[in-house]
Amino acid sequence: MKKRVFLVVLDSVGIGELPDAADFGDAGANTMKSISKSSNFDIPNLISLGLGNIDGIDYLPKSDSPKAAFGRLGEVSIGKDTTIGHWEIAGLISESPLPTYPEGFPDDILEEFSRQTGRGWLCNKPYSGTEVIKDYGREHLETGKLIVYTSADSVFQIAAHESLIPPEELYDYCRKARAILKGKHAVGRVIARPFVGEYPNYTRTSNRHDFSVEPTGRTLLDILKDADRDVIGVGKIYDVFAGRGITEKILTGANDIGMKTSLELANRDFDGLCFINLVDFDMVYGHRNDVDGYAKALSEFDAWLPQFLGKLRDDDIVMITADHGCDPGNVSTDHSREYIPLLVYGKNIKNTNLGTRKSFSDIAATIADILGADYDAAGVSFADDILLQKDDNNEMTQQLICAAKEAMKAAYAPYSGYKVGAALLTKSGRIYTGCNIENAAFSPTNCAERTAFFKAVSEGERDFEAIAVCGGKDGIISGYFPPCGMCRQVMREFCADDFKIHLIGAQGDYKTLTLEQLLPYSFSQKEIEN
Repeated sequence: MKKRVFLVVLDSVGIGELPDAADFGDAGANTMKSISKSSNFDIPNLISLGLGNIDGIDYLPKSDSPKAAFGRLGEVSIGKDTTIGHWEIAGLISESPLPTYPEGFPDDILEEFSRQTGRGWLCNKPYSGTEVIKDYGREHLETGKLIVYTSADSVFQIAAHESLIPPEELYDYCRKARAILKGKHAVGRVIARPFVGEYPNYTRTSNRHDFSVEPTGRTLLDILKDADRDVIGVGKIYDVFAGRGITEKILTGANDIGMKTSLELANRDFDGLCFINLVDFDMVYGHRNDVDGYAKALSEFDAWLPQFLGKLRDDDIVMITADHGCDPGNVSTDHSREYIPLLVYGKNIKNTNLGTRKSFSDIAATIADILGADYDAAGVSFADDILLQKDDNNEMTQQLICAAKEAMKAAYAPYSGYKVGAALLTKSGRIYTGCNIENAAFSPTNCAERTAFFKAVSEGERDFEAIAVCGGKDGIISGYFPPCGMCRQVMREFCADDFKIHLIGAQGDYKTLTLEQLLPYSFSQKEIEN
């Protein structure tokens, strides 16, 4: 059976300083907290998934019933940039930092670069990307020299005006730089930074292109590709991994294009991983300390999210995470060393708290586990913690499903129009059915599940194995109908934690939960006795 996992990286959306953040100059950094103060911040859908329930987030609302599994992940690798972060997400730990150049690049590197490109260079300092083109753009156009600059990250960036040097020519210069920058000078990324406009109103274009150093070891992408799974890279994923392990690349620019592409891919058949990076949070807002713009961008993603989740198939899984921080509320415009959030959503995913996990690489181990690929990279899988249990006794389950559907026909629901049927299996092997029975006063209404339980209990049964439940408008099954709170409490009275609840779907499918999953932290006879 084909399985699809969508891994969405919200570039730089960190959620608070890591314990070693001070070592990286990032004490107090918290990207999410900074943008949450903006009037543009409105993310009800992420909140409903459980974002506010994550460890350490005490400034966002919490959901009483999160729709996703949720947690936060620390970083083991020595770094805080895109390359290091994405590699660790894919199961590759970087024990040594990539080289950085706070004083600029050595003369021999620039001399060889000038020789191979036939052009001189300007700047060669750590610089803001928007300021560097304002300060050096006119001289660049007058002399034809390339603007070379870096940042706190391991990057060699080349800016050029598109009227003088078309993007494809700039890309060729970047390839030459990538070949020069090796060994001890193997920076994480060589980045093409095309720009347009007239002084002083130069603007960078969406024709940015990253040329990353090749991963230093095997990643999840290599593993999935070797296992004949699809690995679709959207946005700069292909660039970050230097093409390694990618079976299909889709280069996108701004977030809106990346989200549009993701919707299109949700309608496609594939078997494996769709790895998506949405870059605007980092590139357009984080590095420019634009709190309001950052908040607006995340709110736009949040508004788009229900449309994307609505396209998911029954076995699909979506993971939403980040790769580092870039706190726009800090004085610095650099990346920040932060925890990253994790939300895991799907029809077969429990709404469980994954707590605080040691490494980004747990994502890779889990995806490999879900997709059935032999995994030999870093990380610890949490697949067993998030996947709903599958029922082993399929023949008996099918009998219960048939009995529940039949019981649904007898439902008395003249007021709501919603008919519900239930079939309860005792440990003695008997099946008791029930339907919902409404009343004009509504509060005396009895649910299908309680009807089945009360019938069984009134005949002396006390030990129960499983129940199947279905429901829908006018007797047509329209989706999963989980038991109400009163019915769950009745189940708690008579059933053990491993009591199974089979919820019947509209397509004839079903998913199985245990009572412990359906009613965590329940109140039972034990509490009374204690």
